[in-house]
Amino acid sequence: MAAVVAALVAAPVAAENHFEDIVKLEVRPGWTQSDGTQIAALRMSLAPGWKTYWRAPGDTGIPPQFFWQGSSNINDVQISWPTPSIFYLSGLRSIGYQDELVIPLEIKPNEPGKQIRIKGEIDVGVCKDVCIPRTLSFDQLVEAGHSKRDPVIAAAMASRPYSASEAGVQSATCKLSPIDGGLRISTTIVMPSAGGTEVAVIEPGDPQIWASEAVTKRSGKKLTASSDLIHVSENAFALDRSKIRITVLGGKYSVDVRGCTPS
Repeated sequence: MAAVVAALVAAPVAAENHFEDIVKLEVRPGWTQSDGTQIAALRMSLAPGWKTYWRAPGDTGIPPQFFWQGSSNINDVQISWPTPSIFYLSGLRSIGYQDELVIPLEIKPNEPGKQIRIKGEIDVGVCKDVCIPRTLSFDQLVEAGHSKRDPVIAAAMASRPYSASEAGVQSATCKLSPIDGGLRISTTIVMPSAGGTEVAVIEPGDPQIWASEAVTKRSGKKLTASSDLIHVSENAFALDRSKIRITVLGGKYSVDVRGCTPS
């Protein structure tokens, strides 16, 4: 996190003044499914060489935050994340996207068949030689009833990680042990190799709990990963294993594992 702060302090004013040349945001209206759900997307186009971050960006990244104030006829929004890339800079690892990011949205309207307004803001970090935190606004009226699929959104949805069942995950177990100021989680996933050097990212399922970069190893069919968990209050906390999310990023594909059982 210190690296991020240093980069932000060093960010030149010129970069701030020309931010519109670095990243542009648009809402893609998408299409309406047979059950009334609207499939839309937020699309960020980045200048060459610039990147932005995944929901779990690593210690040096800035996680996106979404705000939907001003939206109408929206009951619920589910966000899908395309498989991210891993970046290394000065020995530090971050996880995100370069040049473009399309974030599919699955919107459940209050009144199916009627117009939806997708309005709000997204707080993001964009980085190259420096990192710049910015707030991007969006506002789009969407008419229901369009059935033609948007290939840009469809491609982003197709690039999502496989589910555990799709990837042939046989089991996912986790062990918790106390450490100074928190817990250490050690996970074992029995699954085929995702290819190349696999990287596991462990998300505790609680935004108040910080997770360190996981140490990942493979031995045969078993992939193990361990991470230290610290609550922002620095007090003792309980962890719900069912909310733990483990994403395995491999050379061939990625896998999204939801929950783990005690080992």
